Amino acid sequence: VRFLLPWVGEALVAVRLIHSSEAVQVLKRHRDTDSDRVFFNGYYEEPGPNKTRLSETVKCNVKWDKNGLERMGTGDSCCEYNDPRTRETWHCQRPKSLPCSALVYHSMGGYRNRMTNEEKKLMDAGKFVTLQSHFADFSDVTEKCHPGLHTPVPAGFYLNDVWTSFVCSTYHFTTQTTTKCLKDKHIYMMGDSTMRQWFDCLLFIHTYKIVLYVLDVENNIDLHWRAHGVPLRCLKTAVANLHYISNEIDDLAGGPHTVIMFNLGPHFTTYPLDFFTQRVLRIRKAVLALLQRAPDTTVIIKTVNTGYKDIFGSDWYSLQLDRILRWAFQDVGVYILDVWQMTACHYNKENIHPGPVIIKNEIDILLSFICPE
Repeated sequence: VRFLLPWVGEALVAVRLIHSSEAVQVLKRHRDTDSDRVFFNGYYEEPGPNKTRLSETVKCNVKWDKNGLERMGTGDSCCEYNDPRTRETWHCQRPKSLPCSALVYHSMGGYRNRMTNEEKKLMDAGKFVTLQSHFADFSDVTEKCHPGLHTPVPAGFYLNDVWTSFVCSTYHFTTQTTTKCLKDKHIYMMGDSTMRQWFDCLLFIHTYKIVLYVLDVENNIDLHWRAHGVPLRCLKTAVANLHYISNEIDDLAGGPHTVIMFNLGPHFTTYPLDFFTQRVLRIRKAVLALLQRAPDTTVIIKTVNTGYKDIFGSDWYSLQLDRILRWAFQDVGVYILDVWQMTACHYNKENIHPGPVIIKNEIDILLSFICPE
């Protein structure tokens, strides 16, 4: 454990035990053999007689060999939806009276907790260990932000709710300086609800309320939002609004005024690591192709953040996904914005959706990446 003490005075170091090694074995077993403990709903609709609407709701999930997902059924009992570009397959139980082509909406379905009573006891957390502190010097970071920077441990610290980064020299942005930074930029944001928090924060800064697309004509700024493709635990939403990140990136021209940012992680915690790795590597391939045709494009990856502590989304699961994401993009020439440490060490109540103070600090680093001067 590394703990930096960059201030004068006394400090108490407390390390929290999130999961014991025995609990980690429980997490591994359920991830590798029980992936359908999270399931989704598919909503089928079609015009009926006399201007009515026929509808059915069925269970859906990723099509992946073994890992408990075979309980969905196979063959004629399912509808399969193959994406020709990613070659990923989503499948749903076949509706009784509607065709497979009638799938219109998607949502979270529910959770199945198959842990035994003994396993549930092992998952209890909350123990703390007090350590002796060893002091070390530190100095201010003056290096300008640029792609490919290493993320140290620790990556920074909070003082009076302001994050000081050890990655590169960052700034604190006002509404006016934010607008100046984003002027003449085409910004594409893709991911889950934690990335959506960034989008909403920028919406607040610009006082716009449009859901998927924002245009500031005066400053020539446009922001685009896309939720990543299934699996996605969300409220009922149109299937047409869910897009694989690699496909979206392949469809962008890029260029010096284009900023692309994305994240991936929390919705993949119940699936085997090879499934997530293949998704990440497809995105990596798309980013490499983008930087080949438009090397001056700014690409920013938001890492996974802390928040979950249960069998469906434990921080231990998230940490494995975070390591895969960093490994895949370590040599690509993109910005990696570390939010794992920013969420892990703040005093706010643990939440997969960080509070406004943390989000504002994340946005300051984001804008420092976009406008390092």
